Amino acid sequence: MTQSSRRARALSRLVTSAIAVALVGATAGTALADASAATGPAKNVARSAAAAGQYKPTPAAPFFFLSGILPSGQMYAYMPDGEGGFDDRSGAYVWPHFRYGASIDPDLTGYQDGAYHVMDDGTLNLWRNGRLKKVATGWGQYNVVFSPGTLGGAKHPDLLARDKQGVLWRFQTKADGTLAPRVKAGPGWNQFTQITGQGDLTGDGKPDIVARDKQGVLWLYKGTGDLRKPFASRVKVGSGWNQFNKLVATGDVDGDGHSDLLARDPKGNLWLYKGMGKAAAPFKSRVKIGTGFNQYRDLF
Repeated sequence: MTQSSRRARALSRLVTSAIAVALVGATAGTALADASAATGPAKNVARSAAAAGQYKPTPAAPFFFLSGILPSGQMYAYMPDGEGGFDDRSGAYVWPHFRYGASIDPDLTGYQDGAYHVMDDGTLNLWRNGRLKKVATGWGQYNVVFSPGTLGGAKHPDLLARDKQGVLWRFQTKADGTLAPRVKAGPGWNQFTQITGQGDLTGDGKPDIVARDKQGVLWLYKGTGDLRKPFASRVKVGSGWNQFNKLVATGDVDGDGHSDLLARDPKGNLWLYKGMGKAAAPFKSRVKIGTGFNQYRDLF
């Protein structure tokens, strides 16, 4: 069996499971857009693996899919095609009362294997291996939630959440999906209108995040690997980012071994900023990779 074939089979097992985890909702019977959840994702994953080339997903440049939530709560998933774009959407089922989602790689394999869901009543659920698990309550106080990876070298990734006062909190996840007590990462994060990150943007193997301020300037916060101070001082990436109404990171979209950044404009166009793995210039010029994404009230 060739390396490509082995990789395709591994991706098929891991990510098909992840697709099933993300797509099964509280209301059964919603029609699929493309194919059944049992066959469609596996085919797409095999194609993605063949196209992605020599780079195996890692926690620094993981292989996550893009999830879109309609106003009704219906979820769709887009698998990366390994060439800098996404296959046709697959799935989905309806998640009533869904507010925010945070894709997760619990065992740091480089592949998405679940998601945390913040519900309208403030409940935090973990959806993994076909099971929904209540993890916490009171998460209505947070307006940004995502997982950039493991910030301090632990065996399981961290969750970051910003509260309504602008304080950024770090939650260490555990093997069973529960969370250690929160630790303050820092105040003043309400100056930003978008915060995201998934994997390494600077080439040192540590997860980084980006944040856009109210003037449209995008800033890079380089991960330090030190939980006492998880991020270095911010570095300006560029201006003009107010042209987008959503920034989202799903890891390595084009299979080149570097994590990337996605941006949606108000017209619904989806743009890819390919990562370069360089702190001084983290992204290449944008490339348009999709349209119609303004139908989704949230992407993650």
